[in-house]
Amino acid sequence: MLGKDEGTELMKTIASHVRKGAMAYLKQQYKVVTIVFVVLAVIFAVMAIFKLQNGVVWFAFLTGGFFSGLAGFFGMKTATYASARTANAARQSLNAGLQVAFRSGAVMGLTVVGLALLDVAGWFLILNGTGLLELVGAEGDLITITTTMLTFGMGASTQALFARVGGGIYTKAADVGADLVGKTEYNIPEDDPRNPATIADNVGDNVGDVAGMGADLYESYAGSILATMALGASAFATSAVEGMQLKAVLAPSLIAAFGVLLSLIGIFMVKTKEGAGMKELLRALAIGTNTAAFLIAGVTFGIFAWLFGTEGSQWWQVSLSVVVGLLAGVIIGKSTEYYTSQSYKPTQKVSESSQTGPATVIISGLGLGMLSTAIPVVTVGVAIVLAYLCANGFHVEFSPENLSMGLYGIGIAAVGMLSTLGITLATDTDLSPTTPVVTQKCPVCPQKYVSARTLWMRLVTLPPLPVKVSRLALLH
Repeated sequence: MLGKDEGTELMKTIASHVRKGAMAYLKQQYKVVTIVFVVLAVIFAVMAIFKLQNGVVWFAFLTGGFFSGLAGFFGMKTATYASARTANAARQSLNAGLQVAFRSGAVMGLTVVGLALLDVAGWFLILNGTGLLELVGAEGDLITITTTMLTFGMGASTQALFARVGGGIYTKAADVGADLVGKTEYNIPEDDPRNPATIADNVGDNVGDVAGMGADLYESYAGSILATMALGASAFATSAVEGMQLKAVLAPSLIAAFGVLLSLIGIFMVKTKEGAGMKELLRALAIGTNTAAFLIAGVTFGIFAWLFGTEGSQWWQVSLSVVVGLLAGVIIGKSTEYYTSQSYKPTQKVSESSQTGPATVIISGLGLGMLSTAIPVVTVGVAIVLAYLCANGFHVEFSPENLSMGLYGIGIAAVGMLSTLGITLATDTDLSPTTPVVTQKCPVCPQKYVSARTLWMRLVTLPPLPVKVSRLALLH
């Protein structure tokens, strides 16, 4: 990505301003977060002295927060260096712009999952292989090890809270401020470089949509693995088969690891042709993500057949729970695309409602937003029930064994849903913050500026333009 050209001097200058602003924000946020983490770590250390926690918890908490912050930092670096390069590549061809944008997003996606797996695997090897827990006066069994590792997930959650909420507040404040100054007071178009607040606006987009999202998804990804490891240790604690408890603990990490490798295959499958519209672009992304999900579903059966053996039915029952999680993820993604893409009727109806005034837009948009949550909520509920039943052999009667296996199935389904995070995060990483401010003077009307984002949206949404207009649009 860094080998690509950033474009004109104006593009380089604007990208540099956004990059410096984003790094300045992260520096200030991490100063405050560091103080919070030090205070909480001291509290955990004092609790360990009084035997209310084991002596490893405080350090595991710090590492979780550190890696979560590191995921956000790498995501911010990637986005602020890639956005101008994406805009410049799009000037050459649509496919070139898509390739730079998507593969730059893949850098962030693979970094997030890589850091999570590194931390999870590192902590498990240390606690399981060095006897560290025994040194601090705790039990060294797998249940204690996996529950101690959950503290690492709590650290990641704490950092994600600051990144998501703090970043969201900043980006909204900067966005509204830039619009008030530019649009309302000076009648300057959105994302116009003549408005200095545009830089703050785009810094906010990076802060909320990249750094915040990276830390948030890191926590979700690592948390699902850690929780399933703990559930596996409990579900198979009394298993008569030697080593079965350890295999159940390792299974979530193995699925996630293969998910990273198979996501790479999906990433290289994403491409498009010139003149493609929004539906074609979304289809290109869907090919990559769906291929990765299909491959992971197949590999999952192999993983559990190897770990649990094929003598009984447990290996394919737990594998079905993973498939349920993958299908739920695909359904939720398709539902989100349908309700938010300009290519489908829901968004088009909201657009049509604007013809009668702002009030109908607000009512229509709010109603659509509420309606759009129905499918994801129902999907998650059904997936939880199916994952539970698949893992315990479709037994509905209550017993400790059925409950333990059912909960393990729910956890492993969540791991399956997030196993494609390496590629799905690539599709969601916002590389637009710098792109829209790449504006230049119109060669036809020098007093006007042309917004790359506005022009792009018009080209992909309007009906075919007359040849003369199309040439003028391309000139812009």
